[in-house]
Formats: sequence, C-alpha cells, structure tokens
Amino acid sequence: MSASIDASDEVLSGEAVAIDVQPVGFLLRAVGAIIDMLLGFLLFILWIFVRIWLFDIGILDEATDRIAMVVALVVSFVVVPIAMEVALKGRSLGKLAVGGRIVRVDGGAAGFRHAFIRALLGALEIYMTLGGIAVLAGAFNARSQRLGDMVAGTYSQRVRTPKLVPHAPVLPPSLAGWAQVADVARLPDRLARRISQFLQTAPRLAPGARVRVAQELLSEAAPFVSPMPPVSAEEVLVGITVLRRERERRALQNADRRAEKLTGRRIGV
Repeated sequence: MSASIDASDEVLSGEAVAIDVQPVGFLLRAVGAIIDMLLGFLLFILWIFVRIWLFDIGILDEATDRIAMVVALVVSFVVVPIAMEVALKGRSLGKLAVGGRIVRVDGGAAGFRHAFIRALLGALEIYMTLGGIAVLAGAFNARSQRLGDMVAGTYSQRVRTPKLVPHAPVLPPSLAGWAQVADVARLPDRLARRISQFLQTAPRLAPGARVRVAQELLSEAAPFVSPMPPVSAEEVLVGITVLRRERERRALQNADRRAEKLTGRRIGV
C-alpha cells in the first residue's frame, strides 16, 4: 500500500505509522547553509582585525602573515564546521536555526569521518563557489543532499516534526453491551501495535484511507474476536483495544496482589 501524506506534512506508511525522519527541505537547508557561511566569514573577518593588531605590535611579518592567513582560512571554513558538527552531534548554528541534523543515509548518527568529508568538500562547493555547486546538487535529489553529503553518505534530517500525542481510547457507547459478553483473545504483538498506532494516527488520515486501513486491520483481528459487533471497523478496533487494555490491567493487579500475599506469608514465617 502506498504512503499517504497529510496536511501537516507527516509521512504515514500503509500501516498508518508516522515516519518521523523527514529530510530538511531545500529552502531550509539553504537558509541554514547561509547562516553557517556567515559564521565562517565572521570568524575570518575577526582574524583580519587580529592580524592588523599583531602587525602593529610587531608579532607578524610578511612571511609569517602568509602562513597565518592560510591557518585562519582552514580554521574558519574547515576546522570550526567539523568541530561544531562533532560536538553538537550533527548540528551546527544554521541547522539549529532550521531544525535539522546531519545523519547517515541509514538513519544512524554521523561521526567525525562524515563531518571531515563534508567540511572538506564544503570549502569547495559552498565557500569557493558561494554555494553554487551545493545548490545545483541539492536541487536535483529528493533529500536535498549537497556534494559533501553524497560522498559522505549523509543527509540533513528534520528534528522539529510534530510529535504524535498518545491517547487512551475510550469504549464507544454503542459497544457497552457487547463489551459485557465479548471474548477477545490475546492478539499477536505486531498486530496489536499496528492497531494502536492506527488509532493514534487515524484523525490525520484521509477518510478513504482511514476506512480502508481500519477494515484491513479488523480482518486480521477478526479470528481473535467473538462475537463481532455490527458497528464500523474503527469502532470495533477501539473496543478490542479497550478490552485488552482493561484485561491486562486487571491481570497485572492480580499478579501484584498475589506477590504481596506471598511476600506477607514469607515475612510471617
């Protein structure tokens, strides 16, 4: 089943599971890159003022000035970006501003090697071409990866996505009588998780997809439910979830009481 995208731009899988690993869009990446570029240029300009002062007090001469200039360029545009990305675990000033984080293409955390490759190529595609190569590369791939990302195997992941608010389902009034006689067996763990995830994300689904996914989940859960009430598939899923939750809660309470009695007997002995 194909994925659906709702109004809040969250990607939902065919099992109605929210995928919270969206890449940062091209425009936001550009804004973040501009912020990081400005930081690098500000550091280099700061060095220019320091250089003038060092000339005035006689510490720098023509020979050492050339070496210091190269060192300042490397520090401002390579070392500082690497240090920030490693220290902030894939973040930088620009990425903090736009809500992004550099991760591996498999979703794992990026490390020093990734930051080193990105910074080296960033000096070429961002600073030496004023972002020209990065713009061309990022505009033509789905994850807005620049050249450094493609070589390092990384991309910028959104970390400011709306979080799903978990809620406890309530038994519909139409199922009050059914709940007194219903026999709901233990569901397979994977099916129970899918039903729970669907109920949390159902309000975000398009009506047609909502009905279709509910019906598919109910068809899988039907062998574990008797009798089947004459209500909508989503209401039945809510009823199943509420009954299983209440029965598991009572089972845990009974287990706690048995443990307390056993402990009390041992103390009495």
